[in-house]
Amino acid sequence: MRRLVGPHPTTWFEPTRPRVLAHRGLTVNAPENTLLSFLNALAGGAEYLETDVQVSKDGIAIICHDSDLRRVAGRREQVSALTLAELKTVDLGSGQTFCTLAEALAAFPEARFNIDIKSLAAAAPAAAAIREAGATGRVLITSFNERRRGAAVRALPGVATSASSPRFALALTAAKLGLSPLVRFALRGVDAVQVPVGISLLRIATRGVIRRIQAAGVEVHFWTINDVTEMKRLLELGADGIVTDRSDLLLELIGRSA
Repeated sequence: MRRLVGPHPTTWFEPTRPRVLAHRGLTVNAPENTLLSFLNALAGGAEYLETDVQVSKDGIAIICHDSDLRRVAGRREQVSALTLAELKTVDLGSGQTFCTLAEALAAFPEARFNIDIKSLAAAAPAAAAIREAGATGRVLITSFNERRRGAAVRALPGVATSASSPRFALALTAAKLGLSPLVRFALRGVDAVQVPVGISLLRIATRGVIRRIQAAGVEVHFWTINDVTEMKRLLELGADGIVTDRSDLLLELIGRSA
């Protein structure tokens, strides 16, 4: 069934819950955020690819979490200081290099993407790639930053989106106090919250918080969960989805592995 988000339908919510969101793909035998890691996740049965978008020097939406190449390639350059052609020469391992958002959307036309906009400059190129691929209905836009999230969402009428950190902070406070109308107000216009199980000593993953957020018509997804016991606990509490580096283990737990 299609779900209405604003005036437009989205297919992002069609697969059966719980939602298995493969964090940067399945990286057991592949570099993160590469076409190979995405292929591995989908081949194992995952239906959602959680990923990140930066922008190249020439304005192309690039699949990459970090703003620089230190961790993934041992280089000091910023992603935004290199052109797409230059980024394509970077060896990420296992025969992989950087891919564009457009390439990923085209390579996996049935997959749902959960896209974290990592900079304000990346919002417009990401939105353009999604529009050109005709993929608005199978994408969820997220960002901790409300300006980045809003910039991408405004360019993609009808796209699904999760709450930024400020919006969620208000919703969480209201949920803890049992103020359901304020929860609905804080989460107006969003479809999901994607959060850790807790922040410092503040617990988010409680049955009461989950139920109050869900009562506002918003799904609750937790990240980044790699322990099977914790996955099971969160699902028993009522979580709608889990972001994980080990989509293979989560799929086995819920009996949906390929």
